[in-house]
Amino acid sequence: MTINCKGTLVDLLSPKVMGILNITPDSFFDGGKYKNESDILSQTEKMLLQGATFIDVGAYSSRPGAKHISEEEELNRIVPVIHLLIKKFPEIIISVDTFRSRVAQETINAGAAIINDISGGKMDKNMFTTVANLQVPYVLMHMLGTPQNMQKNPIYSDVTKEIISFFAAQIHKLHQLKLNDLIIDVGFGFGKTIDHNFEILKNLSLFKSLDAPILAGISRKSMLYKTLNISAQQALNATTSANTIALLNGANILRVHDVKEAVEAVKIVNQISF
Repeated sequence: MTINCKGTLVDLLSPKVMGILNITPDSFFDGGKYKNESDILSQTEKMLLQGATFIDVGAYSSRPGAKHISEEEELNRIVPVIHLLIKKFPEIIISVDTFRSRVAQETINAGAAIINDISGGKMDKNMFTTVANLQVPYVLMHMLGTPQNMQKNPIYSDVTKEIISFFAAQIHKLHQLKLNDLIIDVGFGFGKTIDHNFEILKNLSLFKSLDAPILAGISRKSMLYKTLNISAQQALNATTSANTIALLNGANILRVHDVKEAVEAVKIVNQISF
């Protein structure tokens, strides 16, 4: 449960919080919010001061139906931001949200520490060998389809079993490549109905059988706000409730827009550690 982030060992037995920094114009909750250096630095500083262990930077919007952008555009958006953050916060641990091996390579070269792949290695055949060669922590996420089509009638016979089978196969490939630090993310909202998402949340502890830390990314997602008939902007309380359930079911990392509340949830759950 310990991962090596550029020489810093992070123990995930005590759950950690990953703050989201979207530098995209169209992400579902905060798209277009952080457009200049001042805004980016201010939001990052806020999340670090509130207790984020990791900052997850994304330059490719993966919301349902999002516009596809080129590799060059993704790199042009994200590499300068990594340089900016490391210059201002030398100890920062940056995770890069990308499914492209070249973006993974160039962002790690720029100073990032973790690769967070929404496609679980399915959208770029070179991703596994790239992260294995880099020997960086890799977040292996499950997604049915692509961001452009994933919510167009996702069907499973048994969603929990099928996702566990997917992980088992992908983990085997990564172990053969001798990747050391692997984290799994069930992919709430990525090719799942609301019912699928809540079934996975209820069964999250079953994924511990895969012997890998679990990242839960539920923050302000439609499974919460559609259930309550509210907006994403109104879904902070629902997010905290879902995050608490995830922690009780074995989540090791919470990926969130609201760091303070997630850190508080971790502290409360830690008081009844099992």
